[in-house]
Amino acid sequence: MAELTLVAEAGRPTGSRPARRLRHDGRVPGVIYGLGMEPIALSVSARDLRTALSTDAGLNAVLSLEVEGRQFTTMARELQRHPVRGTVTHVDFQVVDPNREVSADVAITLVGEPVELHRADGVLEQHMFALTIKARPADIPTTLELDISELVIGSAVRVSDIALPAAVTTDVDPETVVAAGQAPRVQGEAAEGEAAEGAAEGAAEGTEAAAGDGSAAES
Repeated sequence: MAELTLVAEAGRPTGSRPARRLRHDGRVPGVIYGLGMEPIALSVSARDLRTALSTDAGLNAVLSLEVEGRQFTTMARELQRHPVRGTVTHVDFQVVDPNREVSADVAITLVGEPVELHRADGVLEQHMFALTIKARPADIPTTLELDISELVIGSAVRVSDIALPAAVTTDVDPETVVAAGQAPRVQGEAAEGEAAEGAAEGAAEGTEAAAGDGSAAES
């Protein structure tokens, strides 16, 4: 994964009013921290930040952040966004060691066509959309592919079925279901309805039996 260079300006004033002025001028307030350094308040160009995070790596992009002539290898660890416009209003940069593992969430891409599942009018349900992995910053994959071509109704693909690159590991339970083949929704809803109806009938029979026992006791 190639490093992208981003130039930051340090020494920004803190507070909501200065932050609003920065955003009005096309800049995003932020902070850089990590590896024992004192946090530094800074700002970056909103356009440059958007460009840097628009690659296939997304938030896992490794950024070479230049602050007052010093270069830091960083990752954008937290973005705050405007609730309506969706624009970035604040960014946290974490300094990372290129030679040490970091945690990252990587998107899971389902590949293949579950032909038998479709023939049975089954439904594909995806339960996990990203996997938390550990890797050195440069080894973080942009996506993790998982083959679902063998899925049928009642089967599932799990974390253990994801082929992780050699330098990538995960602590997530390998039995965790990522995607599963389910029965057609109409059929499933009908089965649920029958089960609910059966439960209601059973409850009614139990109530009648209890009432009958009470009458017998009184006589």
